[in-house]
Order: sequence, then C-alpha cells, then structure tokens
Amino acid sequence: MENDTYKTLASPSEEILFKEKNSKFFSQAFPVSTEEEVKAILEEVRKRHSSAGHCCYAFQLGTDTIYYRANDDGEPSNTAGMPIYGQIQSFGVTNALVVVVRYFGGIKLGVGGLISAYRTGAQIALEASEIVEKTIDVHYTVKFGYQDMNKVMRVIKEKNLGIVSQKMEMDCEIVISTRKKNAPSVEEAFGNLYGVSFRQAG
Repeated sequence: MENDTYKTLASPSEEILFKEKNSKFFSQAFPVSTEEEVKAILEEVRKRHSSAGHCCYAFQLGTDTIYYRANDDGEPSNTAGMPIYGQIQSFGVTNALVVVVRYFGGIKLGVGGLISAYRTGAQIALEASEIVEKTIDVHYTVKFGYQDMNKVMRVIKEKNLGIVSQKMEMDCEIVISTRKKNAPSVEEAFGNLYGVSFRQAG
C-alpha cells in the first residue's frame, strides 16, 4: 500500500542562536506550501537580519513530486544550503523551509566548520519544531442538479468526505477531499450515481 501521509511542521519554530568561533548563527524552521511563501519569509528574515553576512536556506515542497532548493548565499559552494537540506531529509519532513543566518565573527571556520555549523543550525531549528503527520488528500469536483442532492450527500456522509467548498443553486457544485488511499472507492461510489458529474479537481 503506498503511503498517503507525510510529515511537516505544525508552525514556525522559534529562532535559535548558537555560536561557533565568534560567528553567530540564527536558525529557524517554517512550514511552507508554495515558493511564494518561501520568498515572503526570506524577505522578512533578511529585513530582520539586515546586517548579517549570509542568509542561507533550503526548502522542500511536495509529496508525490518533490521540489527542493538549497542556497549558499555567498558561502563556499555546498557548505550551507546542502547541509541544511540534508537535515530536512533526515527529519523526513516536506513543505518545510529552514533558514540559517550567519554573522561573521572574524574567525574563518573553513569548509568543514561551515558545513558542521549550518548542519547544526538546521538540526536545532527542526528539533525545536513540532512535527505533524498529515494525509495526502485528493480533491474532486462533483456537479449535479438540485434533485440529486440527497444521493450526493449520502455518499459524502457514508465515505466521511471533507467538503472544501460548495455552491448550492439549481445546479450544485461541491468540492470534496479524501485521503489518497480512499480515492478509488470514492470514485466508484460517485461513478454509480446517475446524472452526477464527477472529476478530480486540479
């Protein structure tokens, strides 16, 4: 049975400071669902730490198809973004962004030191986060005439489906959601209803 749950963060973690050879690192983890959200958070973090030397981050979005980015923000290649991303992977979370901001303290850390420091920053931010399990849901649009309302509502109740939105007029339209693993039985139930149009919502 393919898995239809994923782990993500319940809410943004607090910002945590740690020091390594006089450099200060501020790290924080955030739940995100779009790249727009990522950009908005990064802008806000950069404003808050406008005098920091580097604002490094990594994020991962998606459940079936994974999309991620890691950014070193001027640190030597692969010393910041990828170690941060490695922690997102080892905590097994997705739809997550981890930002580690560095204020240079005058002592160079070297490549190994940087990798270790950014990894630690990401790790403590994720350890401070509440990690929750969510279901991967499939959404469907159901269209039907008002006279078929009872039939449709019965299936929604029997299958314990979530209603995302509804328009109830002469022609009705309901967007429903179900856990991915229940989708085939939901499709079958609606497929058996005469006069009801049913399709997966984009």
